[in-house]
Amino acid sequence: MNESKSAKISSKIKWAIILLSLAGQLAWAVENQYFNLFIYNEIAPVPFYISLLVAITAIISTLTAIFMGAFSDVKGKRRIFLLVGYSLWAITTAMFPLAGLFQPVVLAVTIAILFDCIMTFFGATANDAAFNAYVTDVTTLENRGQIGSILEIMFLIATLIIYGFAGFIIESVGYYIFFYIIGAVVGLIGIPGAILAAKPENLKPSKAGWWKTIRITFSKNELKNNKNYFIILIAVAIWGISFNIFFPFLMIYLEHYLNISINIASILVFIALLTSIIAAFPIGKAVDKLGRKKLAIGSVCLESISLILFALAENIIFIAITAVMWVFGMVIFDIASKTWIKDLYPEEKRGQFSGYYILFNVLIGMTIGPLIGGFLSEEFGTPIVIDGIPGFIPPPIIFIVGGIIMLFVLVPLIRAKELKKENEMEK
Repeated sequence: MNESKSAKISSKIKWAIILLSLAGQLAWAVENQYFNLFIYNEIAPVPFYISLLVAITAIISTLTAIFMGAFSDVKGKRRIFLLVGYSLWAITTAMFPLAGLFQPVVLAVTIAILFDCIMTFFGATANDAAFNAYVTDVTTLENRGQIGSILEIMFLIATLIIYGFAGFIIESVGYYIFFYIIGAVVGLIGIPGAILAAKPENLKPSKAGWWKTIRITFSKNELKNNKNYFIILIAVAIWGISFNIFFPFLMIYLEHYLNISINIASILVFIALLTSIIAAFPIGKAVDKLGRKKLAIGSVCLESISLILFALAENIIFIAITAVMWVFGMVIFDIASKTWIKDLYPEEKRGQFSGYYILFNVLIGMTIGPLIGGFLSEEFGTPIVIDGIPGFIPPPIIFIVGGIIMLFVLVPLIRAKELKKENEMEK
């Protein structure tokens, strides 16, 4: 890997990263929770529909990230993928609630999944493939943890905005206007970010063709050379399964199981995210200083314990404290694992390898996890009827099972190795 670039990143590139990350995370935060909530509250309170939506869009996201990421490597371009991707991502985010106009329920759900798939294609092209590769292009081993903390802060701010204000906006103007507003905001932030994104110094078109670029990745030598990368991806996949057992159902659980209004639920999430935003930058520095592995292992233990405690919480204060704990654990793991993975991207395949991260984190994690969560919700959940349509309320067991499975992340993490920094290699 070429790490000759200066450890200092220009203000222009930092602002591009900030704007692109914030726009993308706003869109994903809405898609991850409020698309689900829209289907549950406006179409049918059936957890299986949500599991289906999450699983299918996870497949679309993964395939898009791998193939469009490889395409950006072959072309040696990121900016055009960012500009076109973010523009169409904004439009398709605003389109989603139109699915609610269709009848009967099965048709409405089908249209909702179709719209989400279209939105996911553009989002995965812009963010999961092009943007993730771009961040790796312009960073080094010495500063990648700090930039990772900026990305995490943008993720938390976006989530803070969506969870903190979405409930109030939805109650004031309804779901439809809410999605139109989000689509507009994504475009207004993301497009300027794409324009600001300067071409990486060492980015050149790949010599291999598009299909060959993908195929040779799985040759024996390539797998051996990238062994640690794929070991970490196994850890990421297990984390994703654990996390998505409960996360797609979080707002539904707070509103319908704990009987917390959507406004109070948003405030609870707001508190947890605000605490993590304050801690994110120091965590990024710690990841650069202490190492990716130590922080990742510690975060898994914290996440497992806090999820089980969250499941037992009924008092509003205890709910808030345990929510802060598991969000904090998530932040540490995100910064440590994503930074570690970026360290190990082959320089000529960063777009493609960004896609493999999505394969393990999104396709595996967001397919298996929600299906487990949906199964647990229908087996152990409380029956409910909304607007004459029967369904189930997700129960606390989804957090307990998630917390137990989380511990299995430790197995691959312990085996994986980190790259040595230049100053460490000189000692």
